[in-house]
Amino acid sequence: MRGAFITRTGPASVIEVGSLPDPVPGPREALVRVRACAVNPIDTYVRAGAVAFPLPVPFIVGCDLAGEVIAVGAEVGALRPGMRVWGSNQGLLGRQGTFAELAAIDERWLYPTPDSVSDRDAAAAALVSITAHLGLVTHASLRPGEMLFVNGASGGVGSAVVQVARALGGRVIGTAGTEEKRVRTGSLGAEAMFDYRRDDLVEVARAAAPDGIDVYWETQREPLFDRAVGLLADGGRIVLMAGRDARTPFPVGPFYLKGCRMVGFAMFKADWRLQAAAAIDINRWMAEGRLRVPIARVLPLEQTALAHTLQESATVARTGVLDGKLVIEP
Repeated sequence: MRGAFITRTGPASVIEVGSLPDPVPGPREALVRVRACAVNPIDTYVRAGAVAFPLPVPFIVGCDLAGEVIAVGAEVGALRPGMRVWGSNQGLLGRQGTFAELAAIDERWLYPTPDSVSDRDAAAAALVSITAHLGLVTHASLRPGEMLFVNGASGGVGSAVVQVARALGGRVIGTAGTEEKRVRTGSLGAEAMFDYRRDDLVEVARAAAPDGIDVYWETQREPLFDRAVGLLADGGRIVLMAGRDARTPFPVGPFYLKGCRMVGFAMFKADWRLQAAAAIDINRWMAEGRLRVPIARVLPLEQTALAHTLQESATVARTGVLDGKLVIEP
């Protein structure tokens, strides 16, 4: 098979594309013919060595995939050849990645793809939608009618958070960097969208949510806690899922006087049962047309290094170069 892999960590240029041995599924694994996979910021951190996981050599990059089961191990129960599946959580914690023509994956991390959902859309939604579900359902316990503020609502995770919140009955406002992105995020269900650079952002957000924000979701690497806590209603919650190196000042007094809570989580550390439960809801919402993560570009496997470069430009340099997910089709 052909795959995109590294033999050492480093910049995007260390990614090679070439022939690799076909994987052989273990007793509890399914062999999947990969039709689409998606790039995530964590992929670039693992490739660069910024997140230190044990890596097999060669190491195939990538977390997400969608495709078709072509063989199963002797102990696999729910999957069979011919089934379309999607999944995430690969290329992490020592597992091989997904950017290849074939992938052998433990059945716990694979979910049936609804007939009406394309492989591109399933792959694009995988990690970001599970992240959104874990944050809103497991950690923030978002209730119908509650108000959510998403800082960075037009990105991969942000756009999934907006749609998952709406599917749960929540209301959403947030920020995005361009008028085009704000309009598009509004079309996903956000009631009001603002330029994150506005000097009066707190004031206009308060006008849009006069009773305060129930959940503040931070997608950016350097959270602004004064803003977040200032916008929160009594009993509000902050959700953090980025910013490993951030050391940001924190307004302790207002936070505890409002009785607020804050949770940070990494999607890939969540128990497989929680992720499988999230996938049930995600499948229903995708099939109903209520969840579709925007795709910025679709690239061939040979352009995986370019995809990593574009992702890093968007995530680290915040260039605004991406308006959706990057999908690779092997």
